[in-house]
Amino acid sequence: MIFTREEMLEEQVIRCRNAKNFEARYLRKDFMGQISIIRILDSRNEEFRLSKAYKNKINVINVITAPEIEMLIIHAEGQYKQFKHSKKKPSEFCKVNLRMHDVKSYDFVKNYFNDAKKLVAAIKEHQRTAKLIKGTYGLNDLLKDN
Repeated sequence: MIFTREEMLEEQVIRCRNAKNFEARYLRKDFMGQISIIRILDSRNEEFRLSKAYKNKINVINVITAPEIEMLIIHAEGQYKQFKHSKKKPSEFCKVNLRMHDVKSYDFVKNYFNDAKKLVAAIKEHQRTAKLIKGTYGLNDLLKDN
């Protein structure tokens, strides 16, 4: 990753989607200089509007994981060409063609990508084949040595 756990607020992932709640819980602390909030989202449509008091102090970066995490599995399995020809949704392709019936399960995905190198390779391959909208960021942008 392009940042370390020590650089993270409270040294952990924060699961808070509401800007007002985030402000109340985390931004009322005294920070030196500008900070960045890196939001990892599966939709381009989620809003996160901080109040004007934080406009020049906080840099909000949205990293979009769309399409689904199943695309990373398709890339890891080397099945991208077959997927493109199938005209199926990524989750349906994984279930039917790859016989991965629990592909939507957190535990399945965690176990499948228990080797970080496999996950990184899939992210890089997805970045290579994806058509990202200009000015948006993907998971690959969070990795060192792009």
